[in-house]
Amino acid sequence: MPTILRIGAYRFFFYANEGSEPLHIHVQSARSLAKFWLSPVLLASSTGFSAKELSKLHGIVREREQFFKEAWNEFFNPAR
Repeated sequence: MPTILRIGAYRFFFYANEGSEPLHIHVQSARSLAKFWLSPVLLASSTGFSAKELSKLHGIVREREQFFKEAWNEFFNPAR
């Protein structure tokens, strides 16, 4: 489960066995977890985050969308 980025208490990562799914990123903080699709950036699921935190996270994911896509492609499609 490669960690792509850490911002404060938030860890952005994906699971190594999810390469067949559409591009996405998971975010974890303590006991909270969220999943965002990357094309377009949309919340897929969430447990434990407040609406305010999810809004903040959505903004972070949107700002770094290209970075997350590149990390995904480097990990799951290294020949590209």
